[in-house]
Amino acid sequence: MDKLSREEILHVAHLARISLTEEEIEKFRVQLKVLMDDIDKIKDVKDFDDEMMYTPIEENARLRDDVVGDMLSAKVATINAPKKNGSFIEVPVMINE
Repeated sequence: MDKLSREEILHVAHLARISLTEEEIEKFRVQLKVLMDDIDKIKDVKDFDDEMMYTPIEENARLRDDVVGDMLSAKVATINAPKKNGSFIEVPVMINE
């Protein structure tokens, strides 16, 4: 099939909320069919499997070691808090009723 039907083109135009002239309808009958044929070719491509997925390098990511450090005191942890109550940070209430 070389073209889509006139009704199919008008349906697509309706979905896109556009109006087409008679010349545009004829032009798009061929162009949209070519586009749909190309999409069908993509659909025919074999699905990927695990054998096809590989990386060009074999190195694993190097992550830093977890090192236990000194605990922050409450005074140091709350030093930049805009509002605090003792050793606690005050935050705005976020409850919708």
